[in-house]
Amino acid sequence: MATTKTKYRRTSKGIFLNQKGISGRVDAVEKAMLRTDLPRYSAGDTVRVHVRIKEGEKERIQIFEGVVMACSNRGAGRSFTVRKVSHGVGVERIFLETSPKVAKLEIVHQGKVRRAKLYYLRGLEGKAARIEKDVETLASAAASAAAKDKTSASK
Repeated sequence: MATTKTKYRRTSKGIFLNQKGISGRVDAVEKAMLRTDLPRYSAGDTVRVHVRIKEGEKERIQIFEGVVMACSNRGAGRSFTVRKVSHGVGVERIFLETSPKVAKLEIVHQGKVRRAKLYYLRGLEGKAARIEKDVETLASAAASAAAKDKTSASK
């Protein structure tokens, strides 16, 4: 009978069993599930989510446009909450990033916010619920273009 040697890790908080084999396989599966076709978005951005809806045997795409209220970034379980006001009623929807129901994601415009979760928007209505647009100045646009050129030239 072959015995396997277990590896232990000593830290300031105690001794832990090293389970690198299992977690390494889980990470590989999660990396395979992650989508790279979606643009980078954050809380405060106004996005247009193209959602696949199946009605009977037919499938169509419906657009859900609203403000990203929150992002949950947990590997393959990444999700984001989008809020819109439809006929005076606030509608929130949570989308899984890895879900095949999300066909496409477009960023309409980026918002300038100072929080990661915008749950306070639920209590606001009208003009108070608007989010300031993140306007890029000419100087910052030139600096970011120069940085892009510099990184692409070094590759």
